[in-house]
Amino acid sequence: MYSPASFREERLDVLHGLMAAHPLGALVLHGADGLCADHLPFEIAAPTSDAPFGTLRAHVARANPLWRAAGADCMVIFQGPHAYITPAWYAEKQRSGKEVPTFNYAVVHAHGPLRAIDDGAWLLGLVTRLTARHEAGLAAPWQVSDAPADYIDKMLKAIVGIEIPLTRITGKWKLGQNRSMQDQATMAHGLALDTQPGAAQALGALIAANVTPAS
Repeated sequence: MYSPASFREERLDVLHGLMAAHPLGALVLHGADGLCADHLPFEIAAPTSDAPFGTLRAHVARANPLWRAAGADCMVIFQGPHAYITPAWYAEKQRSGKEVPTFNYAVVHAHGPLRAIDDGAWLLGLVTRLTARHEAGLAAPWQVSDAPADYIDKMLKAIVGIEIPLTRITGKWKLGQNRSMQDQATMAHGLALDTQPGAAQALGALIAANVTPAS
């Protein structure tokens, strides 16, 4: 990933924060049929001696050939907030008109070897944690234990766990750090006024929190 120094994000807690906030990652590897991508909700575990940047965990259907590629190097892409940036928000646009649009975003690329885990207890722990996390904001959270135990056992036999101990992680926060602080503040304000709540407003908040002198 091309990443000029001004856009590079290397703080592990910040990278993990984006991955946790946007857990649907695109797992990319090169298999027998060429490049392939699977979109999976991940959890991120803390760093260990053999995974200095943390460990990603997820599961796939047993019928999915992905898990049979155990041992292959892979990359998981996590896309954070993103939005179109109009040149109307730049001071130079008002002075000379010499500006063009761009697109700002935050993204993480996480790399490591793929492992397959075919263990019922491990899978039960994973799906229990994932469920608890994603149900937490609901008025009446569903729990794995709400379903009959024999049914859950059957469902667990239909999936295989995957684990990726991360050996490299890169982050790119393209937030206009190469522009003046005035332009960064104007971008943040313009995005905050977007009439469609979502990525644009989230990006505006991220830019507002990271306004820095142009580098």
